[in-house]
Amino acid sequence: MRNELPCILIVDDDQSNRKILYDLLKSYARIVLAKNATQAIEYARIQQPSLILLDVVMPDKDGFEILEQLKQDNETRNISVIFITARNSYSDETRGFRLGACDYIRKPFHHEIVKARVRTHLELAQKRHLLEELVNLDALTSIPNRRHLEHTLISNWRDAKRTQKPITIAMLDVDFFKNYNDHYGHAAGDDVLRHIASTIECQLNRPRDIVCRYGGEEFCFILPDTDINGAKRILEACCQAIEGLAIEHEKSQTSSVVTASIGACVCQPEEGDLHENALLIADQFLYKSKEAGRNCLSIHQE
Repeated sequence: MRNELPCILIVDDDQSNRKILYDLLKSYARIVLAKNATQAIEYARIQQPSLILLDVVMPDKDGFEILEQLKQDNETRNISVIFITARNSYSDETRGFRLGACDYIRKPFHHEIVKARVRTHLELAQKRHLLEELVNLDALTSIPNRRHLEHTLISNWRDAKRTQKPITIAMLDVDFFKNYNDHYGHAAGDDVLRHIASTIECQLNRPRDIVCRYGGEEFCFILPDTDINGAKRILEACCQAIEGLAIEHEKSQTSSVVTASIGACVCQPEEGDLHENALLIADQFLYKSKEAGRNCLSIHQE
């Protein structure tokens, strides 16, 4: 994905301005065009561009209102926005920067200035993206960490409420992992966690399914648009795949190899429901799996 061209969203109600900017910037990025506020907000959420070029004067909402709306949405608040304007007003510039714009481009366009400023902000956006990736990855397993989990869970929980589709939250714990570390050493334990993280990821075939390292030997799943049958299929496959690694575990009271237990909560969130409660239920059902002998799945459907 990193080798793909970045995306620029150009928002201007004037077709000739959109055409000029498209021709100037098409060699630097994949260009998406919008002509009004509704398209601007929708395309920003769907396309997740690296940069938005936003006209200040628009027929329905002006650029300042659009920028305010973008900054209030967790999905779009971190996208860099350059205002494009024919105005020459210090108060406008001040207002734009206070709202979170990163630069201004004047009309009529000076082609070389437009290209230079866009290149600079694309490079900055790429560096910020790389830093965000590092911040959101678990250093040991290279899968998303708990920080990323919290952000993603909130977003998916909100989408499940909006679409009225089920979501599954699940917790996985490696069986008798402390015993493994005590017997084989922490370096070997780290290798086990890396193997398990990679194995779990291979079982998640849909783009929005995610597993994060929750802490220690615990992992958390977010499976959007997943009912109880889908949850059973995916999570039981994870248990079987981990057992199938056949990693020797002499100190396990469950098996001769490394295994894992999973607890899950399948729910259809409604207004007022909290994602924290789904996590709590998943954790409670994880303990049911442990009480049932481990190396199994216990699942709750609300």
